[in-house]
Amino acid sequence: MSEFKGIAMKGVCFKCVGEVETLEMADPIIEQPGDAILKVTMAGLCGSDLHLFHGREVGVDQGTVMGHEVVGEIVAVGDEVRDFKVGDTAFAPFTTSCGNCFYCQSGLTARCSSGQLFGWREEGNGLHGCQSEFVRVPLADGTLMKKPVGLSDVSALLLADNFSTGFFCAEMADITPGKTCVVIGCGTVGLLSIIAARNLGAEKLYAIDPIAERRQAAEALGATPLTPEAAVGEIKNATNGLGADSVMELVGNPAAQRLAYEVMRPGGTMSVVGCHCTPDFAFSPIDAFDKNLTYRTGRCPARHYMDKLTDRVADGEFEIDGFVTHRFSMDDSVRAYDVFSNRKDGCVKAVFEF
Repeated sequence: MSEFKGIAMKGVCFKCVGEVETLEMADPIIEQPGDAILKVTMAGLCGSDLHLFHGREVGVDQGTVMGHEVVGEIVAVGDEVRDFKVGDTAFAPFTTSCGNCFYCQSGLTARCSSGQLFGWREEGNGLHGCQSEFVRVPLADGTLMKKPVGLSDVSALLLADNFSTGFFCAEMADITPGKTCVVIGCGTVGLLSIIAARNLGAEKLYAIDPIAERRQAAEALGATPLTPEAAVGEIKNATNGLGADSVMELVGNPAAQRLAYEVMRPGGTMSVVGCHCTPDFAFSPIDAFDKNLTYRTGRCPARHYMDKLTDRVADGEFEIDGFVTHRFSMDDSVRAYDVFSNRKDGCVKAVFEF
């Protein structure tokens, strides 16, 4: 096992609903022979962090390090780590994965039999997140990916979550040339799903968001921008009263779910990566039955998509570097969460830089 002797690190920690704080805490250590320790160079703020921040998900211990998007340098490895060494630059998806179980081998790495979610500790069990100076990565050989030469930290960070999730959403939407497609929610993942949908052949593509700047960003990527209020009428008019063939819902609240149902034609496909925390659907089972709806959802197997997409990004097929709009230091964590959660100053994607 390689030795790692750091000093007490700082981490952006969950304090209570609506509050985070930067705390000094003990460095992570190698706990299992398959672990690695990353010295973080960049960590992301993600819309999924806001479920905890706003209290839509509960149960996480106070003092848990937030976040699940990370790029960094390996500073220690356990005795059983074979594919990585100290000094490698690597990035990780938001869940750990062994690479060997039934789910990993079938491409569903987010459901690895031994996997854990970064940034979720409950009653002392689980993993700290990645918004810290160092982070322990269990199952390092199956979880981490080496960052190719020439790939930026921003691109690696987006590949580890947002771009992979956007591509997963587009693939679940069954997009083919000639179909009418809709994206609901033009945050980072929504905008990246537009890139993915166009790559898969989407030509008639609409993007719905209440924020004008985000609609403008979607339009720059080739989508027709619409407000939620105008969306149903405009899409029905454009499709001779039918509705969209494929709808990608990336928001995760009842209003977005209902809108997705209303803009979709009978026999259409609804692809959902917005994380819904409410106990009920915004449409009923009989609504789904009467519309012959195909509903597809789930946590993105980001490690699997990293394998599919990283070389394509590194080779320049997709340009995703420009999606980070705000950069913060850890000591500015309270302001970072305020700006990101309230979409201040045109914030779309924010990161902590170290």
